[in-house]
Amino acid sequence: MSPRKYETPEEAMREVTREIILRAIRMAKRKGRTIHISKSARGKGIDVATLDPRTSEGQRRLEVFLTPVRRHYTWYGLGAPEEPNAISWRSLNLPLWRRALVGFQVTLSLFMKGTPLKNALYRWMGAYIGKNVEIMQMVWLDHYRPELIWIGDNSLIGAFTRITVHAYEGAGRFQYGLVEIGKNCVIGAGTGIGPIKIEDGVRTLPGTTLSPYLARVRAGSVVGFSPPAVRLPGPVDTAPPDADASDDSPKARQS
Repeated sequence: MSPRKYETPEEAMREVTREIILRAIRMAKRKGRTIHISKSARGKGIDVATLDPRTSEGQRRLEVFLTPVRRHYTWYGLGAPEEPNAISWRSLNLPLWRRALVGFQVTLSLFMKGTPLKNALYRWMGAYIGKNVEIMQMVWLDHYRPELIWIGDNSLIGAFTRITVHAYEGAGRFQYGLVEIGKNCVIGAGTGIGPIKIEDGVRTLPGTTLSPYLARVRAGSVVGFSPPAVRLPGPVDTAPPDADASDDSPKARQS
């Protein structure tokens, strides 16, 4: 069973958030906890119990909360791992059967070459993969919510690149967000990418880490670390083959 397909990244973010809120309401009631969702990393959150779409007031509050939809959300109040009524952020995100399926799919994809078959696998997982995209071996696409990963036409994702849509901060607090990579992009090998919007025609140099430093990369940009300094040989650096720096040299005796 493949996940639902979405027309836009914003629609995917809205529906994924709505689905997680529903799971959070059920799990919070069962565990006797109060779970909050926030529109910012450190902002004041809202009790998800007040966003229950099964009531008219909750539905109204939910629509207000999701208008406009944000590019990322933060959750907290799940409890530390050893608390007796703690809620696992993994369980909050997806049911066990889909976590196992997506984990298997991601593991399989690591060893596949950049072929249409690999693109088809990612689409089955829920990621949006445009036409003629090439995703090299050992690229890791986040199994948390593949629906939040969007890659535009004719883009290349270099080997060992990591694309993640979530970050767990410990003690029952985590964030997730959209990753958008535009058309005709070249993502260098080993690039680290978190929630971000990369516009068309962007190139990253190998080993670049984009997140959490950048939230947006403008079209046509080249992003990467500073290359090492190169000192070219010159007259000062090149001594004659028969030069002698000892005190017995003719130059030394004349001084």
